[in-house]
Amino acid sequence: MAGNDLGSLLGGLLGGGQGGQGGGAGNILGALLGALGGGGGAQAGGGGNNPLGGLMDMLTRSGLADQAQSWLGTGENRPVSGSQIAEALPDDALRKAAEQAGVSPEQAADEIARSLPQAVDKLSPGGEIPSGSLEDIIRAQNL
Repeated sequence: MAGNDLGSLLGGLLGGGQGGQGGGAGNILGALLGALGGGGGAQAGGGGNNPLGGLMDMLTRSGLADQAQSWLGTGENRPVSGSQIAEALPDDALRKAAEQAGVSPEQAADEIARSLPQAVDKLSPGGEIPSGSLEDIIRAQNL
């Protein structure tokens, strides 16, 4: 399934290529982005193959614009809480990501809150989300 492939790529990006903590975080993020990309609700600004833009739009509309913007820039990444992530995301997308990762929605939201700032920071080296498929963007960053 695409979410698992995306999770593996994100896990490598987050430093969990050998089954470390980043692998679990990548799997949850991959499952979330797969749920957002396949389930509608994230099209605005996200492009067909890149649900990251749609996710960033959701966070911005949910009052997390300052945090989301900090992840794109070169300065310090501002943290978010699991409860902020849970409020910003559609319930069905968070539930699907949690089910795929084998954790509760609360655990998934906490893990996403921990890993998303780092993932966005690494995927946006130019200060903005690149266009193209998310898989291609991740592979380019893993060179």
